[in-house]
Amino acid sequence: MQPLISRADFIFTIGYDGNTAVVDGRAKRRYAGYSTEQLAEEGLFKSALSSALYEGNGDALERVLAVYNKSADQKLRTVEHLKQTFGTFEVPDGIVKTTVC
Repeated sequence: MQPLISRADFIFTIGYDGNTAVVDGRAKRRYAGYSTEQLAEEGLFKSALSSALYEGNGDALERVLAVYNKSADQKLRTVEHLKQTFGTFEVPDGIVKTTVC
């Protein structure tokens, strides 16, 4: 099932207020056209993770983890650890609107 929130809104969400996603408008305008790998290479790991989750692509999640580990002092062993680190686990259901700040 297709999420109600767009990819660009999800990958730049900085929080939620009930059923509203709060989106970083500046980052969205600058990086919305980037691929998952480009986001990771730019060091935007939370956005890259969110992009891979939105795609539902396990290979993309593994690539984000690999790029993260190349630049991090503290290496993460699994994608689950990456999700825990950034507090992002799935595309949420029930988001009906966004607020851009």
